[in-house]
Amino acid sequence: MSRTALAVACVAVALLASLTRSRAVSAARPGTIRGRVDLRRVAAPAERRPGVAEFGTPAARDVPDLLRSVVYLESAPRGAFETSDGGHAVMDQRNESFVPHVLAITTGTTVDFPNSDKFYHNVFSLSKTKTFDLGRYAAGHSRPVRFDRPGIVRVFCDIHSHMNAFILVFSHPFFALTDPEGRYRIDNVPPGTYGVVAWNEGTPSDTKQALVPDGGISELDFTIR
Repeated sequence: MSRTALAVACVAVALLASLTRSRAVSAARPGTIRGRVDLRRVAAPAERRPGVAEFGTPAARDVPDLLRSVVYLESAPRGAFETSDGGHAVMDQRNESFVPHVLAITTGTTVDFPNSDKFYHNVFSLSKTKTFDLGRYAAGHSRPVRFDRPGIVRVFCDIHSHMNAFILVFSHPFFALTDPEGRYRIDNVPPGTYGVVAWNEGTPSDTKQALVPDGGISELDFTIR
């Protein structure tokens, strides 16, 4: 074989190897992280102070769902799209409770705070991630807040001190809320190894490592004490 033919053959082999590697990379399929969060302690809801009109009558209200946890990746996979427009979400004010008690969103999301009670509310937060004060507004009205930075936002009502809620803001979509039985599922995770955290009522778990296989499932359980 001549030197020219040998050189051409070497180039062809190199191109074929490169194409094979490229196809292997592009064929990588996203996987799933799933499991369960076990709570060994549950925070007691803040005591509600009844209004004058309610004395002598039981008041129906939503009990804050303190069992809901958020499970998330500590950092987004390389090349993952960081959201800038997260759409809309709702945190209602109903029966003197924030509903839902825990809301997980991506950066760029606008959260509407409607007032579904028959009296005034005043939603505010002093959190570093997002500080705001919506002022007092009556039943049937709603006011929005856009969340542009990742972090944890604690929400309160200036009129009803027992009302509180959490908004967790992420710069990536790799998070999930647990169901009533503590189960969670994070889909569309690129193959790789990730640090994963479970969070409940301001308490994070220790970081655990999840190895997500190509198109497969990584099982990961947590215990928060």
